[in-house]
Amino acid sequence: MSLLAGAIALTSCDPAQESVDNNTVNRSQEEILKGITFTQYSDEACTTPAEDGNYIKYATNPGMQVQIFAYRADGSMNLMASGASGKFSIKPSRGSDPNQSFFIRHLNSDGTVTTAETSLHVYVQQELDPEIRLIASDAYGSKTWVWDTSITGAVWGNMGYCGGAGADVGLTGNGQWWGVTTSDEFNGQLQHTEDGTNHGDGDLNAKMVIADDGTIKCYDANGNVIRTGTYAIKDWDPSDPSAWRMGMLETSAGAILWPYEINSGGKMPTQFEICYLTPDKMTLVYPDGGAFDGLGGWGEATFWHFKSSSDVLGMAMGYEKSGKSWTWDTSITGAVWGNMGYCGGAGADVGTTGNGQWWGVTTSEEFNGQLQHTEDGTNHGDGDLDAYMTFTPDGLVNSYTSNGSQIRGGTFEFKIIEGNEWKVAELNTTPGSILWPYEINSGGNMPSTFEVVYLTNDKMTLVYPDGGDFSTNGSWGEASYWHFKAK
Repeated sequence: MSLLAGAIALTSCDPAQESVDNNTVNRSQEEILKGITFTQYSDEACTTPAEDGNYIKYATNPGMQVQIFAYRADGSMNLMASGASGKFSIKPSRGSDPNQSFFIRHLNSDGTVTTAETSLHVYVQQELDPEIRLIASDAYGSKTWVWDTSITGAVWGNMGYCGGAGADVGLTGNGQWWGVTTSDEFNGQLQHTEDGTNHGDGDLNAKMVIADDGTIKCYDANGNVIRTGTYAIKDWDPSDPSAWRMGMLETSAGAILWPYEINSGGKMPTQFEICYLTPDKMTLVYPDGGAFDGLGGWGEATFWHFKSSSDVLGMAMGYEKSGKSWTWDTSITGAVWGNMGYCGGAGADVGTTGNGQWWGVTTSEEFNGQLQHTEDGTNHGDGDLDAYMTFTPDGLVNSYTSNGSQIRGGTFEFKIIEGNEWKVAELNTTPGSILWPYEINSGGNMPSTFEVVYLTNDKMTLVYPDGGDFSTNGSWGEASYWHFKAK
């Protein structure tokens, strides 16, 4: 009430404020709703009317001082506007009810307060475009991208504008002539910047955060903002894996990390070819002078290689309602499930080289020799290298035999772990939900929490220490591991 009285005191002194009718001592809820009108617009400047617009102008007649507010999920009040007229916005999160309720509060001249509730039908984005899910995530609202040295070691440099499959550039560095491989090497390339300065994005620990609202923020290794910008993706078409590009990334100048065309004296392009984009990798290319029609001429072009590990759900379950399926992965050491030393260090070493492994199952037949580790001495079909499990966006995980018969199922949740060398996430499930869900040498124990020590768009490795004693990481006590690959 005191806030409202203060708002009235301040706004009533404004000479541009509409006159206030003080003849009514008390206004009822019906009178408040009858005395206020709303007009909706699709743009913040309120120039384009829209029946479901997220930007709203309001006016009172006769003039009365009001506050317009809603309640946040935690119960706190979100004050959106105050005064006899003004504007506010309602932009619900994706998937929300488009009929959004809010409140209008009026301080009567006798000191009482009348509050009326009403609602407006506003636009709610139900689904992101597929390309925005890839570049900005579907579940988190933004995705963090960093330099990717895993292609050829180089993250930015020049190449021949070679044509063919753009995925070959993103996966093998096809066409590359030269590139920066270390943070120090960026400092030797300042002639390519606009002002001869490394602003911090010339560092392998720099990052850019791409959000689903069309914005980009670049940060140096210490987390300081270097610059901000905007982006859009045009002409998106990933249907042909042999095509040169999947679409065009259009940005404000300087929006991405180290945004310079090579050998151009600091030119910052605003169009880039997206040659490769998955939930965890992105490669951009810009031909000399923006001559996109010279594809295949082997003229000079600039490349950028980025990677992301922040979109855990995107990598684990994909973006479609049908979810994403995973099967056994023999490519690490040949073994897919077994025991290892709870070694600590970099979890990625377990997922890429099998670091710490003692023993493991390598064939479907070998699973049948390990029935003592199950709960009932039976191979239910998940002890088969062609079995698979599927994670779906509704939070369900189901395992299937090689012929598609369901074995078991349950719920799952990925909990992101930041700044941890050993694991990127924890996977919590209903016991028995994943493939061959048994802790080794435990008589059939089916854990409900697993450490995700390695996760990309193509590979996932889980680890569970003896008895679930996660505090002993680095002790080299026994642990179980699971190696999966995208089906």
